[in-house]
Amino acid sequence: MKQNQIIKIIYCIKCKWMLRSTWIAQELLSTFENDMIEIILSPSDNTGIFQILLNDEIIWDFKILRKFPQAKELKQIVRDKILPGKNLGHIDN
Repeated sequence: MKQNQIIKIIYCIKCKWMLRSTWIAQELLSTFENDMIEIILSPSDNTGIFQILLNDEIIWDFKILRKFPQAKELKQIVRDKILPGKNLGHIDN
C-alpha cells in the first residue's frame, strides 16, 4: 500500500448531503483507521454532486450511478484499490 491514501468526498450543500458525507467518512475511517488514509470533506454548490475520489480517481459518482453507496460496497471498492488482501470480516461474507 502507498502511504497517505486520500479520500475526498465532494457533496452538494444545496441538497443537504453533509450528514451523509460525514457518515461515509466515519464508516471508512473506522474500517481503515490503521491503513494511512486521510478523508477530506469538500462542500460544493454544484447542484446534485456527490462524488468520492481516491487519490484523485473518481470511485463513486451519484450522477452516473443514480444512487448513494452502501457502506459495504464502498469499503470493498476502497479495499480493492489500496489493500487487496485486507479481510473486511463480516463484510466479505
